[in-house]
Amino acid sequence: MYKYLLIAAIFLIGMVGCENSSEPTGEFGTLKMYLVDLPSSFDSVVVSVKQVEVHSAGNGNSGWYVINDSLRSFDLLQLINGASAVLGDSVLLAGLYTQIRLVLGDSNYVVDSGTKHNLTVPSGMETGIKLNHSFTIEPNTLYELLLDFNVDKSIHITGTGEYKLDPVIRIMPLEISGSISGQVLPVEAQVTVFTTTGLDTVTTYPDHDGFFKMMALPEGTYDVKIFPENVSYKDTVISNINVTIGFDNDIGLIELSTN
Repeated sequence: MYKYLLIAAIFLIGMVGCENSSEPTGEFGTLKMYLVDLPSSFDSVVVSVKQVEVHSAGNGNSGWYVINDSLRSFDLLQLINGASAVLGDSVLLAGLYTQIRLVLGDSNYVVDSGTKHNLTVPSGMETGIKLNHSFTIEPNTLYELLLDFNVDKSIHITGTGEYKLDPVIRIMPLEISGSISGQVLPVEAQVTVFTTTGLDTVTTYPDHDGFFKMMALPEGTYDVKIFPENVSYKDTVISNINVTIGFDNDIGLIELSTN
Protein backbone atom coordinates (compact mmCIF):
# COMPACT_ATOMS: atom_id res chain seq x y z
CA MET A 1 0.00 0.00 0.00
CA TYR A 2 2.73 2.43 0.99
CA LYS A 3 4.60 1.51 -2.17
CA TYR A 4 1.65 2.60 -4.34
CA LEU A 5 1.16 5.83 -2.37
CA LEU A 6 4.85 6.66 -2.86
CA ILE A 7 4.59 6.06 -6.60
CA ALA A 8 1.48 8.26 -6.79
CA ALA A 9 3.22 11.06 -4.86
CA ILE A 10 6.23 10.93 -7.17
CA PHE A 11 3.89 11.06 -10.17
CA LEU A 12 2.08 14.15 -8.78
CA ILE A 13 5.37 15.92 -8.07
CA GLY A 14 6.45 15.20 -11.62
CA MET A 15 3.19 16.65 -12.97
CA VAL A 16 3.63 19.84 -10.92
CA GLY A 17 7.18 20.18 -12.22
CA CYS A 18 5.95 19.84 -15.78
CA GLU A 19 3.28 22.50 -15.23
CA ASN A 20 5.84 24.95 -13.82
CA SER A 21 8.14 24.43 -16.78
CA SER A 22 5.43 24.85 -19.42
CA GLU A 23 5.58 28.67 -19.50
CA PRO A 24 6.28 30.21 -22.97
CA THR A 25 9.93 29.94 -23.84
CA GLY A 26 10.35 31.68 -27.21
CA GLU A 27 13.47 33.30 -28.61
CA PHE A 28 14.22 36.91 -27.71
CA GLY A 29 15.60 40.05 -29.30
CA THR A 30 16.04 43.64 -28.11
CA LEU A 31 14.14 46.80 -29.05
CA LYS A 32 15.68 50.23 -28.45
CA MET A 33 13.82 53.46 -29.27
CA TYR A 34 15.29 56.95 -29.50
CA LEU A 35 13.49 60.28 -29.44
CA VAL A 36 14.64 63.24 -31.57
CA ASP A 37 12.99 66.47 -32.66
CA LEU A 38 12.76 68.79 -35.59
CA PRO A 39 13.63 72.39 -34.65
CA SER A 40 10.84 74.77 -33.74
CA SER A 41 10.06 78.43 -33.30
CA PHE A 42 9.21 77.80 -29.62
CA ASP A 43 11.75 78.40 -26.85
CA SER A 44 11.11 75.05 -25.18
CA VAL A 45 8.69 72.13 -25.43
CA VAL A 46 8.67 69.73 -22.47
CA VAL A 47 6.77 66.46 -22.73
CA SER A 48 6.49 63.92 -19.90
CA VAL A 49 6.24 60.25 -20.85
CA LYS A 50 5.19 57.80 -18.13
CA GLN A 51 4.97 54.61 -20.18
CA VAL A 52 6.11 53.23 -23.54
CA GLU A 53 4.50 50.10 -24.95
CA VAL A 54 4.50 48.00 -28.12
CA HIS A 55 1.79 45.70 -29.45
CA SER A 56 2.44 42.14 -30.56
CA ALA A 57 0.69 40.82 -33.67
CA GLY A 58 0.56 37.17 -32.67
CA ASN A 59 2.78 34.18 -31.93
CA GLY A 60 0.35 33.32 -29.14
CA ASN A 61 1.33 36.45 -27.17
CA SER A 62 -0.96 39.16 -28.54
CA GLY A 63 -1.22 42.30 -26.41
CA TRP A 64 0.66 45.32 -25.16
CA TYR A 65 4.18 44.92 -23.78
CA VAL A 66 5.73 47.62 -21.58
CA ILE A 67 9.12 48.87 -22.82
CA ASN A 68 9.59 51.56 -20.18
CA ASP A 69 7.37 52.59 -17.26
CA SER A 70 9.48 55.22 -15.51
CA LEU A 71 8.19 58.79 -15.68
CA ARG A 72 10.59 61.01 -17.61
CA SER A 73 10.46 64.51 -19.07
CA PHE A 74 12.07 65.52 -22.36
CA ASP A 75 12.74 69.02 -23.64
CA LEU A 76 12.21 68.20 -27.29
CA LEU A 77 14.08 71.25 -28.51
CA GLN A 78 17.29 69.90 -27.00
CA LEU A 79 17.04 66.80 -29.21
CA ILE A 80 18.25 68.24 -32.52
CA ASN A 81 21.33 68.06 -34.77
CA GLY A 82 22.25 64.53 -33.77
CA ALA A 83 21.20 64.69 -30.10
CA SER A 84 18.73 62.03 -28.95
CA ALA A 85 17.22 60.49 -25.82
CA VAL A 86 16.52 56.82 -25.17
CA LEU A 87 12.75 56.43 -25.01
CA GLY A 88 12.71 52.70 -24.30
CA ASP A 89 15.07 49.74 -24.17
CA SER A 90 13.80 46.22 -23.55
CA VAL A 91 14.13 42.53 -24.39
CA LEU A 92 11.10 41.21 -26.31
CA LEU A 93 9.91 37.88 -27.63
CA ALA A 94 10.92 37.52 -31.26
CA GLY A 95 8.05 38.17 -33.66
CA LEU A 96 5.96 40.81 -35.40
CA TYR A 97 4.87 44.00 -33.63
CA THR A 98 2.44 46.49 -35.17
CA GLN A 99 2.03 49.50 -32.88
CA ILE A 100 3.81 51.77 -30.42
CA ARG A 101 1.97 53.57 -27.63
CA LEU A 102 3.27 56.55 -25.65
CA VAL A 103 1.37 57.26 -22.44
CA LEU A 104 1.95 60.87 -21.41
CA GLY A 105 2.16 62.33 -17.92
CA ASP A 106 0.57 65.58 -16.73
CA SER A 107 3.59 67.91 -16.80
CA ASN A 108 3.60 69.00 -20.44
CA TYR A 109 4.25 72.61 -21.34
CA VAL A 110 5.54 75.06 -23.94
CA VAL A 111 7.68 78.15 -23.49
CA ASP A 112 6.77 80.59 -26.25
CA SER A 113 8.53 83.97 -26.45
CA GLY A 114 9.59 83.59 -22.82
CA THR A 115 6.12 82.72 -21.49
CA LYS A 116 5.22 79.27 -20.16
CA HIS A 117 1.93 77.69 -21.31
CA ASN A 118 0.43 74.37 -20.28
CA LEU A 119 0.27 71.92 -23.18
CA THR A 120 -3.16 70.31 -23.38
CA VAL A 121 -3.41 66.69 -24.45
CA PRO A 122 -6.85 65.93 -26.04
CA SER A 123 -9.05 63.57 -24.01
CA GLY A 124 -8.94 61.03 -26.83
CA MET A 125 -5.24 60.51 -26.09
CA GLU A 126 -5.66 59.76 -22.40
CA THR A 127 -5.06 56.07 -23.13
CA GLY A 128 -1.89 56.94 -25.01
CA ILE A 129 -0.63 58.16 -28.37
CA LYS A 130 -0.81 55.18 -30.72
CA LEU A 131 1.66 55.05 -33.60
CA ASN A 132 1.16 52.47 -36.35
CA HIS A 133 4.49 50.95 -37.31
CA SER A 134 5.13 47.29 -38.10
CA PHE A 135 8.50 45.81 -37.21
CA THR A 136 9.95 42.39 -36.56
CA ILE A 137 12.14 41.48 -33.61
CA GLU A 138 14.62 38.84 -34.73
CA PRO A 139 16.19 36.41 -32.24
CA ASN A 140 19.40 37.65 -30.60
CA THR A 141 19.24 40.91 -32.60
CA LEU A 142 19.05 44.59 -31.65
CA TYR A 143 16.34 46.54 -33.49
CA GLU A 144 16.63 50.34 -33.20
CA LEU A 145 13.87 52.81 -33.97
CA LEU A 146 14.07 56.58 -34.15
CA LEU A 147 10.93 58.60 -33.35
CA ASP A 148 11.24 62.03 -34.96
CA PHE A 149 8.85 64.50 -33.27
CA ASN A 150 7.76 67.43 -35.46
CA VAL A 151 6.96 70.08 -32.84
CA ASP A 152 5.73 72.84 -35.16
CA LYS A 153 3.19 70.49 -36.78
CA SER A 154 2.23 68.91 -33.46
CA ILE A 155 1.33 71.99 -31.41
CA HIS A 156 -1.66 74.14 -32.25
CA ILE A 157 -2.68 77.41 -30.62
CA THR A 158 -6.45 77.88 -30.37
CA GLY A 159 -8.31 81.15 -30.71
CA THR A 160 -8.47 81.36 -26.92
CA GLY A 161 -4.70 81.01 -26.58
CA GLU A 162 -4.71 77.36 -25.52
CA TYR A 163 -1.75 75.22 -26.64
CA LYS A 164 -2.87 71.76 -27.80
CA LEU A 165 -0.83 68.69 -28.69
CA ASP A 166 -1.70 66.67 -31.81
CA PRO A 167 1.49 64.65 -32.31
CA VAL A 168 3.11 64.32 -35.72
CA ILE A 169 5.87 61.73 -35.36
CA ARG A 170 7.97 60.16 -38.11
CA ILE A 171 9.25 56.66 -37.35
CA MET A 172 12.40 55.34 -39.02
CA PRO A 173 14.37 52.14 -38.35
CA LEU A 174 18.05 53.03 -37.94
CA GLU A 175 19.03 49.82 -39.73
CA ILE A 176 17.75 51.24 -43.04
CA SER A 177 18.76 54.88 -42.65
CA GLY A 178 21.70 57.27 -42.67
CA SER A 179 22.27 60.98 -42.10
CA ILE A 180 23.59 64.19 -43.67
CA SER A 181 25.70 66.69 -41.76
CA GLY A 182 27.71 69.80 -42.50
CA GLN A 183 28.45 73.38 -41.52
CA VAL A 184 26.90 76.59 -42.84
CA LEU A 185 28.67 79.95 -42.48
CA PRO A 186 28.39 82.75 -41.68
CA VAL A 187 26.30 82.07 -38.58
CA GLU A 188 24.65 85.51 -38.83
CA ALA A 189 22.84 84.31 -41.96
CA GLN A 190 20.45 82.49 -39.55
CA VAL A 191 19.62 79.66 -41.94
CA THR A 192 17.08 76.87 -42.09
CA VAL A 193 18.38 73.62 -43.58
CA PHE A 194 15.97 71.06 -44.96
CA THR A 195 15.43 68.20 -47.36
CA THR A 196 12.49 65.98 -48.31
CA THR A 197 11.99 62.23 -48.06
CA GLY A 198 8.77 61.08 -49.68
CA LEU A 199 5.98 63.27 -48.27
CA ASP A 200 8.04 64.24 -45.21
CA THR A 201 10.20 67.33 -44.82
CA VAL A 202 13.24 66.96 -42.54
CA THR A 203 14.30 70.35 -41.19
CA THR A 204 17.02 71.58 -38.87
CA TYR A 205 18.73 74.78 -37.73
CA PRO A 206 22.53 74.88 -37.38
CA ASP A 207 23.97 75.34 -33.90
CA HIS A 208 25.89 78.42 -32.71
CA ASP A 209 28.93 77.28 -34.74
CA GLY A 210 26.95 76.57 -37.90
CA PHE A 211 26.97 72.75 -37.64
CA PHE A 212 23.87 70.74 -38.52
CA LYS A 213 22.78 67.11 -38.84
CA MET A 214 19.66 65.58 -40.40
CA MET A 215 19.06 62.08 -39.06
CA ALA A 216 17.06 58.98 -40.02
CA LEU A 217 17.06 59.51 -43.77
CA PRO A 218 16.24 56.45 -45.90
CA GLU A 219 18.99 55.39 -48.29
CA GLY A 220 18.86 57.48 -51.47
CA THR A 221 19.87 60.76 -53.11
CA TYR A 222 18.88 64.12 -51.65
CA ASP A 223 18.97 67.84 -52.34
CA VAL A 224 19.76 69.92 -49.24
CA LYS A 225 18.22 73.39 -49.33
CA ILE A 226 19.54 76.27 -47.25
CA PHE A 227 17.34 79.31 -46.70
CA PRO A 228 18.86 82.32 -44.84
CA GLU A 229 16.58 84.49 -42.73
CA ASN A 230 19.09 87.29 -43.20
CA VAL A 231 18.21 88.69 -46.64
CA SER A 232 21.80 89.76 -47.21
CA TYR A 233 22.61 86.14 -48.14
CA LYS A 234 21.49 83.97 -51.03
CA ASP A 235 19.51 80.73 -50.90
CA THR A 236 21.68 77.71 -51.65
CA VAL A 237 20.93 74.17 -52.82
CA ILE A 238 23.42 71.31 -52.55
CA SER A 239 22.26 68.62 -55.00
CA ASN A 240 22.74 64.87 -55.38
CA ILE A 241 23.87 64.03 -51.85
CA ASN A 242 23.99 60.27 -51.33
CA VAL A 243 22.77 58.70 -48.11
CA THR A 244 23.99 55.19 -47.31
CA ILE A 245 22.55 52.93 -44.62
CA GLY A 246 24.45 53.23 -41.37
CA PHE A 247 26.65 56.15 -42.43
CA ASP A 248 26.74 59.92 -42.04
CA ASN A 249 27.52 61.92 -45.18
CA ASP A 250 29.42 65.00 -44.01
CA ILE A 251 29.13 67.50 -46.87
CA GLY A 252 31.59 69.85 -45.20
CA LEU A 253 31.62 73.63 -45.09
CA ILE A 254 29.03 75.61 -47.05
CA GLU A 255 29.87 79.31 -47.31
CA LEU A 256 26.90 81.42 -48.34
CA SER A 257 27.17 84.12 -51.00
CA THR A 258 25.89 87.62 -50.40
CA ASN A 259 23.19 89.29 -52.47
